[in-house]
Amino acid sequence: MILSVLAALAEPTRLGVIPLLADGSEHCVCELMRKLDATQSRMSRHMQVLKQAGIVVDRRDAQWVRYRLNPEMPPEIRAVLAAVLAADAREERNVA
Repeated sequence: MILSVLAALAEPTRLGVIPLLADGSEHCVCELMRKLDATQSRMSRHMQVLKQAGIVVDRRDAQWVRYRLNPEMPPEIRAVLAAVLAADAREERNVA
């Protein structure tokens, strides 16, 4: 299980999704596309990988699909995501 999570996070666009979803709310794929400069088909593929790894869940809302972090994520996956978010925060501080 942890290997599929690490593999899913090993791609820059998918890794970039994690800080965006970390606010705990749902985000439509159109918003993620805009913020990560990705096409709809590319973003959908990336989100499918994250979903298969158990990192995100989705909800259909008319023509949109909304994503959020999986609230039932096992603790070991949560720990990996916490480390990713902490590293992202450190990197942002060093860039600023």
